[in-house]
Amino acid sequence: MSQRKVGSAKIGRRLFIAASAAGAVAAPAIVAAQNDWPARQIRIVVPYPPGGPSDVTTRIVMERAASLLGQSVLFDNKAGASGAIGAEHVKNAAPDGYTFLTATTAMVCITQHLLPLPYNPATDFVPVARTATSWIGMGINPQVPANNLQEFIAYARANPGKINFGSAGLATITQLYGEIFNIEAGVRMVHVPYKGSAPATNDLLSGQIQVQFDPTTLPHIAAGRLKCFAIVGEKRWPGRPDIPTLREQGYGKIGGDAWYGILAPKGTLQAIVDKLGKAIGEAAKMPDLNDRLVASGNYPSYLGSAAFRDTIAREAQSFGEIIKKADIKI
Repeated sequence: MSQRKVGSAKIGRRLFIAASAAGAVAAPAIVAAQNDWPARQIRIVVPYPPGGPSDVTTRIVMERAASLLGQSVLFDNKAGASGAIGAEHVKNAAPDGYTFLTATTAMVCITQHLLPLPYNPATDFVPVARTATSWIGMGINPQVPANNLQEFIAYARANPGKINFGSAGLATITQLYGEIFNIEAGVRMVHVPYKGSAPATNDLLSGQIQVQFDPTTLPHIAAGRLKCFAIVGEKRWPGRPDIPTLREQGYGKIGGDAWYGILAPKGTLQAIVDKLGKAIGEAAKMPDLNDRLVASGNYPSYLGSAAFRDTIAREAQSFGEIIKKADIKI
């Protein structure tokens, strides 16, 4: 064997030994990292302003989950661009188990079908857990001449294009619920987008619009200021248990619910994802946490990592089909 070949073989063996040694060191380091996690404060990026349903539900659930893990949590609101600013920030964060993202149905199942995004919901994140789901009230102005859902549908069919429904904005789930109802009920309500739920509700109360599918309608429904013929959700709203859900009345069977969840940056150790997910699941079982969520118009709807991933994929496809069928464009 030539001297050059002997030298190359020696270098190769050295590199192999060095790589093996690095791997041997890295493996215990990874195990130690996941066993010691969390060793410091956890940061949750909320990609919406403080005080909204995504912010409120995240704080209620994650404060309790973090305390079960023996750590505090920092909530970092990075609002803007329909959640894209916060999502892109977490996408680019180190996958070290200390930065997570609050996700909504719109962010990971709807917006991608309407707008270019700086992130891929399916590949840039690891689903940790679904945390909660909102009840959505189908709020109706009292001047609308109907006393139940069937009468409302009959009135809407007799007056195509004359009923306006408001939403929190374009590409939001509050718009999609109105579009879904148009398709399922065979009516033609006109969409009026607002810059947030609150101004839409104000116009609903004053009669500028006639319908709104939104959690912000619930207090006004409870107070009798708005009519409500249906609740959008898996179960009836405790604030008015006499009002049936859309599904109970034969509608609301396509699309999905307005849920919130936690995502981690791609590359986060699955052991850390599972550990946080387990803490969220334990928190969801606590009666006082349930009471706090219900008081805010939401309820615990925990799903672990795998089930949450499946839900995101299924509902992203379903909402995409609705958007195409309704010809929704931004």
